[in-house]
Amino acid sequence: MDTVGELRPEHPEEFIFRSKLPDIYIPNHLPLHSFCFENISEFHNRPCIINGSTGKVYSYEDVELISRRVASGLNRLGIQKGDVIMLLVQNSPEFVFSFLGASYRGAISTTANPFNTPAEIVKQAAASNTKLVVTQASYVEKLKDMAGVRVMTVDDHVDGLLHFSELMGADEGEMPAVKISPDDVVALPYSSGTTGLPKGVMLTHRGLVTSISQQVDGDNPNLYFHKEDVVACVLPMFHIYSLSSVMLCSLRVGAAILIMQKFEIGTLLELVQKYKVTIAPFVPPIVLVLAKNSDVDRYDLSSIRLVMSGAAPMSKELEDNVRAKLPNAILGQGYGMTEAGPVITMCLGLAKDPFKVKSGACGTVVRNAEMKIVDPETGLSLPRNKPGEICIRGEQIMKGYLNDPEATERTIDKEGWLHTGDLGYIDDDDELFIVDRLKELIKYKGFQVAPAELEAMLVSHPNIQDAAVVPMKDEIAGEIPVAFVVRSNGSQISEDEIKQSISKQVVFYKRIGKVLFTDSIPKAPSGKILRKELRLRLAA
Repeated sequence: MDTVGELRPEHPEEFIFRSKLPDIYIPNHLPLHSFCFENISEFHNRPCIINGSTGKVYSYEDVELISRRVASGLNRLGIQKGDVIMLLVQNSPEFVFSFLGASYRGAISTTANPFNTPAEIVKQAAASNTKLVVTQASYVEKLKDMAGVRVMTVDDHVDGLLHFSELMGADEGEMPAVKISPDDVVALPYSSGTTGLPKGVMLTHRGLVTSISQQVDGDNPNLYFHKEDVVACVLPMFHIYSLSSVMLCSLRVGAAILIMQKFEIGTLLELVQKYKVTIAPFVPPIVLVLAKNSDVDRYDLSSIRLVMSGAAPMSKELEDNVRAKLPNAILGQGYGMTEAGPVITMCLGLAKDPFKVKSGACGTVVRNAEMKIVDPETGLSLPRNKPGEICIRGEQIMKGYLNDPEATERTIDKEGWLHTGDLGYIDDDDELFIVDRLKELIKYKGFQVAPAELEAMLVSHPNIQDAAVVPMKDEIAGEIPVAFVVRSNGSQISEDEIKQSISKQVVFYKRIGKVLFTDSIPKAPSGKILRKELRLRLAA
């Protein structure tokens, strides 16, 4: 199969790039849960979930049965096909049971960060028309302003609220048959896209089945997981990287998912040694801690065979440091975007028959998909080694943004190409290198921070006349938000007062790291903030 970016006769001006791996058959007519458990007969007795905090193990047979009971319990609560439930929980077996149970019921899971502020959670619940929130008792206080939404706890019983045991104790035989179409939405994560405020990303059964298959299926899987693997699940499952490349990919191949509620280096090292973890999906900040922590040498981490890093770029220096700590491990990066379903490229060093990989590259485009690099000025596709906007097309990409056709049209063009807002180029070996972002998002440890959201809060402050937010490089976080602020006439508001005002309104990773006072915010005639100028000012 010809994998290079050749001109196509029907589009003489288009350079289209494809995977070095051949396309495969993808059973994307199946609902997501049926696809995940399609080969369960091969591993029904094997561990599926290991709860790192308690040591409790659920087999594949257990997880499949509990998920069907949860579906029946949701039905008994009146959750209909197409209804939305919100998963506001840290990593836990109940997250997996809820997500799969909703899929069986034909319902939709919207995932939310439990550290979000009450206002952020209420906004997402209202926008997604959430009917039920599954959460931990410690977060119930955040939901007190939520009207008409039922709340269920997974740990402690709380007076007047539902408890998860009601779902787990339901009779799976009472679950009515549901006709699920491949184009029905199953997951609704929230993303800021290329610009603006967070929006609901509609991921369908077909899209997620395609994305999982692109990663772990075929004779030479791009991401080589198998049923003897133990996969560390330390990244938050509400984030699409962990939901897709950790949870769903592991379920598809029969690997054991070792669930850690949150990242803590000592606990991680102990669990890797105890359970002989073989797959370590991380983000650069965790990789940085591994590379720099002296305790690492006291543990036996030799079982790790793959370290995959995503959500933010990893430097060559960091890669080298980790290779020194984990000599048995293959290290590979991936690149994705929630809207792309999420994986766009993946390092072929993670494949069953690995290819040699260049440092700093984030892999080649996934199978059964097409990529092109587009000149942002002319819209023409570019040949190799020319940087432009990265665009991806395939059945894995989102159906669109919930109730936002305009934003959908700005992101997915008439020919089905999803415009990522990232700038990169493809080299002579089909590898993608990311060079910059067209989009305005700030990436703090892989979490998205939309400048527009912070700017709206700043400008609504009576002592602030105008404001703009841009990223500043940070060794640990990757990037942190920095605010340029124009004080109102006569105001003497301080940096600390501004930081405190914002931190009360947002989750920790959206907090402003630095405030710089200025006389004016540079803007184009259209009123658009000239962030490039501010970034240059910051660098100077």
